[in-house]
Amino acid sequence: MSKAGRSRPPRSSYRCQSCGHQEAKWHGRCPACGEWDALVEEVAAKPGQPLPAGAAASVPVRIDKVEALDHGARVPCGIAEVDRVLGGGLVGGAFLLLGGDPGVGKSTLLVQMLAGFAAHDPSPGGAPGPSAGAGAAPILYVSGEESVSQTALRARRVGAVTPRLMLLAETNLERILAHAAQMQPAVLAIDSIQTLFSDALDSIPGSVGQVRECAGRLMAYAKSTGVPTILVGHVTKEGQIAGPKTLEHVVDAVVYFEGEGGSPYRILRAHKNRFGSTQEMGVFEMRSSGLREVENPSELFLAERPVGAPGSVVVASAEGSRPILVEVQALVAPPSAGVGRRTAAGVDGNRLALLLAVLAQRASCDVLTEDVFVNVAGGLRVAEPAIDLGVACAVASSAHGRAIDARTLLFGEVGLTGEVRAVNFADVRLAEAAKLGFERCLLPKQNHARLDHHHGLELVPIERLAQALSLL
Repeated sequence: MSKAGRSRPPRSSYRCQSCGHQEAKWHGRCPACGEWDALVEEVAAKPGQPLPAGAAASVPVRIDKVEALDHGARVPCGIAEVDRVLGGGLVGGAFLLLGGDPGVGKSTLLVQMLAGFAAHDPSPGGAPGPSAGAGAAPILYVSGEESVSQTALRARRVGAVTPRLMLLAETNLERILAHAAQMQPAVLAIDSIQTLFSDALDSIPGSVGQVRECAGRLMAYAKSTGVPTILVGHVTKEGQIAGPKTLEHVVDAVVYFEGEGGSPYRILRAHKNRFGSTQEMGVFEMRSSGLREVENPSELFLAERPVGAPGSVVVASAEGSRPILVEVQALVAPPSAGVGRRTAAGVDGNRLALLLAVLAQRASCDVLTEDVFVNVAGGLRVAEPAIDLGVACAVASSAHGRAIDARTLLFGEVGLTGEVRAVNFADVRLAEAAKLGFERCLLPKQNHARLDHHHGLELVPIERLAQALSLL
């Protein structure tokens, strides 16, 4: 065949993500602005080049003529912890990214989710309900890291075998889209995005250019067909190359699956969600038979709590509308290097430094020259300021060597002047505490004034941090 008759892939170029400079070849450093590792491969479009598949030309439409998307018509997967984080289930045409460290259990969670979707009828535009059986649309699971037999073995182990779940071992994007166009699945899942490659680019799978190109084509497919599409992405050490950070601006929702090394418990959080809240959290336990939902995380995190130990305090946190009681542990020790050191696990280190300064200036508990260690038991990370009062009291308890009553609960935000400020969801926090057998609660005075029910607890309103320390 002559050279003129051979089909050549489209030429690609490399564009700097900082200044926009374009080069014909990749460079480690941008020649224009000097930024390192900023050149990303892109397809060099030619004049008159046809649009890619799924990217039909758009026309202006009057806003009053546009049919609004009904976010209430969601498809649940039957796993309550997942549905809570997603806002009730998947929306038609949603583009979801499931991220997490390698080996945390993303593929196990995904296959259990797909089996749950198969138990309903998640056809685009269809209402949730029992599966329509053999006539229902299939669910396509594309695995680029494992063979079909390996994926089937995992599905059997976790009890996720269903006739509607179709498996495909493929890494070529064009062939995946061709199978999807032929099958018209109810849900499309890709595991994982960094294994895919497109013939439009010459770079290797997992490069930034391939990840962006494949994600853009899959997004066009999801939006044009209304098929919910789930991507799996690994988090690298920097969180950039072939990781979810590269895709966050493209997808509708970013859900992270987190777990501490050696711990069987996993946390599912939404960092971005166009169709729901980003404050919800799901808790799972990894077992040999798959992931099991933890229905009462508070009881789990308090199971091994020591009684009568200085520096141990129970605080009421709220992840979204869900109350979770956790144990905050603090240890104050003589400085090991002559200068006080701060170590925080599960809480913000900057917030801890602020609370130590407030304790010294406003509550006559100066530990600024000591080594201070603070830990949230169970490997949970808590970011809300409602745990400020608990953290400060735990540090003071350890510094004075006096334990806080094990049946006492605390919550409240601490300000720089030592005041204790009100927080949200005080009523649900107290209800959770009463269910677990707590008898007394120290809470902000403003929250106490707005309460309608005490839930059988002795409530102690607090205005200042020093007042809380004297009572405890």
